[in-house]
Amino acid sequence: MTATVAARRVLVEGVLAPATLHLADGTITAIAPYDAGAALVLPDTSYLLPGVVDTHVHVNEPGRTEWEGFATATRAAALGGVTTLVDMPLNSVPPTTTVEALASKRSAAATQAAVDVGFWGGAVPDSLGGLERLWEAGVFGFKCFLSPSGVEEFPALDPVQLGAALKEVASFGGLLIVHAEDAAVLDAAPHPPSRSYADFLVSRPDEAELAAIRRLLDGARETGCRVHVLHLSSARALDLIADARAEGLPVTVETCPHYLCLAAEEIPDAAPEFKCCPPIRDEGNRSALWEGLADGVIDVVVSDHSPTTPAMKGAGGDLQQAWGGIAGLQVGFAAVADEALRRGHGLERVAAWMATGTADLVGLAAKGRIAVGADADLVAYDTAVPLSVDASRLAHRNPGSAYDGRRLAGSVTHTLLRGEPVEEGTRRGVLLERTT
Repeated sequence: MTATVAARRVLVEGVLAPATLHLADGTITAIAPYDAGAALVLPDTSYLLPGVVDTHVHVNEPGRTEWEGFATATRAAALGGVTTLVDMPLNSVPPTTTVEALASKRSAAATQAAVDVGFWGGAVPDSLGGLERLWEAGVFGFKCFLSPSGVEEFPALDPVQLGAALKEVASFGGLLIVHAEDAAVLDAAPHPPSRSYADFLVSRPDEAELAAIRRLLDGARETGCRVHVLHLSSARALDLIADARAEGLPVTVETCPHYLCLAAEEIPDAAPEFKCCPPIRDEGNRSALWEGLADGVIDVVVSDHSPTTPAMKGAGGDLQQAWGGIAGLQVGFAAVADEALRRGHGLERVAAWMATGTADLVGLAAKGRIAVGADADLVAYDTAVPLSVDASRLAHRNPGSAYDGRRLAGSVTHTLLRGEPVEEGTRRGVLLERTT
């Protein structure tokens, strides 16, 4: 273990200041004045931040490991400053909708994880009525879709089933996390085969998100269930969410690096690496999402890393047929840090959105913060080491990234998991369970 780590800019209680961290047995044992004689002394251009907690990652193992797997995903995570990830219940086969499927997930991850890994459960029509067993087995909550998920083994909930899921999850104090696009709105939108990004954008209108979020908030109002809106792309929903918060509804919201760092005007046609659902919208929308973050309407930022094979992602350039997902696990933090600094937001805000806030979302009190007693999960980000993204060199199982060719203002230079550097081949990740 690295017993002491010192930097001129260490994030403690929301403030960047010189400090030395004393580490023992995987935790932070003391926070002391800066000591140039520490075992690891970071350059003056570095920030020492809590490790990123990414609560929205599709690892796809078992069953679709050719898309991604625990070995490659957790290695990419560590290189990008992510020390904890929470795996989505799809697109693995079987999906994590039963205790038995959760056991398969845990078995697959146990000997491969380079960082700590937790798991979401899934709320699909066949799993309703049995969600509490998964909750008791340690999942952090339950994901559902209100429109087709893209894989047949994880069907969406219709409005009646959504109501049943909300009531069931509320009965044991759980959390329902929701892909909020309305199926009827999507069905009514034009979606002809096309290589045009503008055509794809029209096929996933803002109203699909608004209609689904309205239905979700109505259900939260009726049941008292805690709900979380996944990957918000439409800034038009921010007022709905702010009003719900003012009303006292238990709703949280996330957005993603690709919605904050990319805009539709920049996306070429026949470039499926930019396709995701809901879609990347225009520059005005992007700026409004940043305002929602700054105002606290949006709580957290997560990668929604959702890769697949080149053949499925390519689909001959037809954006209606190409797989919808961004491969961003390794570069998401650096991309958001770069854009945040350009917009006048300090890295203390980025850490709040991508480490502390996400850890709090899933109840990991020892993660996402630099504090005595917290896990010594740390990331060093250096603004003197720019990052030129080369998709072919990323640790993800398959090449291809919406960030390919971008030059970012800084890089992750060190990642420590419980005080130890995460290096090539290390497999010290712990499988996490919900404990509260």
